[in-house]
Amino acid sequence: MINRRQMLSAGAATMVAAGAAAQTRFRDLPEAASTDSPMTQVPPRPSVGVDYNPVVTLNGWSLPFRMNGNVKEFHLVAEPVERIMATGMIARLWGYNGQSTGPTIEAVEGERVRIYVTNRLPEHTSVHWHGLILPSGMDGVGGLSHPAIPPGKTYVYEFDLTKSGTFMYHPHADEMVQMAMGMMGLFIVHPRDPAFMPVDRDFAFLLAAYDIDPGTYIPRVAEMTDFNMWTWNSRIFPDIDPLAVSKGDRVRVRCGNLTMTNHPIHMHGYDFQVTCTDGGWVPESARWPEVSIDIPVGAMRAYEFDAVHEGDWAIHCHKSHHTMNAMGHDLPTFIGTDKRKLTGMIRERQPGYMPMGTAGMADMGMMSMELPDNTVPMMTGWGPYGPLEMGGMFSVVKVRAGLAADDYSDPGWYQNPPGTQAWEWTGELPDHASNDSPETRLTPRPTRDNG
Repeated sequence: MINRRQMLSAGAATMVAAGAAAQTRFRDLPEAASTDSPMTQVPPRPSVGVDYNPVVTLNGWSLPFRMNGNVKEFHLVAEPVERIMATGMIARLWGYNGQSTGPTIEAVEGERVRIYVTNRLPEHTSVHWHGLILPSGMDGVGGLSHPAIPPGKTYVYEFDLTKSGTFMYHPHADEMVQMAMGMMGLFIVHPRDPAFMPVDRDFAFLLAAYDIDPGTYIPRVAEMTDFNMWTWNSRIFPDIDPLAVSKGDRVRVRCGNLTMTNHPIHMHGYDFQVTCTDGGWVPESARWPEVSIDIPVGAMRAYEFDAVHEGDWAIHCHKSHHTMNAMGHDLPTFIGTDKRKLTGMIRERQPGYMPMGTAGMADMGMMSMELPDNTVPMMTGWGPYGPLEMGGMFSVVKVRAGLAADDYSDPGWYQNPPGTQAWEWTGELPDHASNDSPETRLTPRPTRDNG
């Protein structure tokens, strides 16, 4: 991750305009910025118009804009892209402006936006502005709101932003294929009043799922339920960037779900309050504490917390198979199986063969298995004390004292203060209670010592 100062200096290198020919062709269009970097790019604060604190899109970026009179103009380009999901794996997807997920669009409540959408896909497309209140003809349902955008053509969407909040954009044309190929992005509308629910750090990511066979590059677009790549912004652990937070910060996390199933997002170490849905901000009197928030299909949620606890805190989907990568989903269960005889037979032809899975699957996170090309292990990643045995939808919230306001770089692993870390007991163990009865057993009230 980089900070805002680095972003300003590196922006020219990471965001490249379309080629000279394209600039000539689109002389009257806003610049079609693009990036091929999978790293988090922290946007600078706006230099014109109403000020706001930009969101930090994990492993993503925000789309530049230009002001044309009182209208904020953006240029989205729908096109085939290559996404580095993690070191060692590239997916060939469809997206916007060089990436899947597409760049985050940020604007301010009350502004009028004009969004040019250029279609460089081999088929028609459209863009639906999910959750925004706008004229029917701007809603982006191909064939219903307007004719779909043919390949090679540019359409214009223009509307007023009547409310602030967390929204998404995605195609509503050949939706099964285009969303399965990664076409989606975030649309953040900041409150016009900067004093309304300000936060120090504002993170955002979209949940997306793919079915990509190990060793291949292109998703199986006809899959309906059995996905094997569970991603945040089309990125998988261990290469989803951490959420770096300074102790004392007020933090907002925005999450949208464009997969085919719900996702209970759980954050360790904190309770938090859900403060926003794609329907609007939740009144303070209607909020309740949570440690997990279920994100329904086609919905956005935002939650907030005060970063008062230093440490490294896991954040992940609580469906355990969503924290796995592609390799291994089809493995049979060998727990408790005596494979010694089979191992001997295999070693006659494959010296060094090691049986796996007889005591659980953790050994797969510790060993370097031979994998097909363009594939990452099912469970992977190392922490300061050993293998993390995770994949897919997993990252870490890293709370540290003294991080600069614009510093989102990885602060490294947290050092637990003495006396605050679990340790090995080496003394004699007391008797432990055990129960093999399936019946409900009532626990007696504790006896009170009146002496």
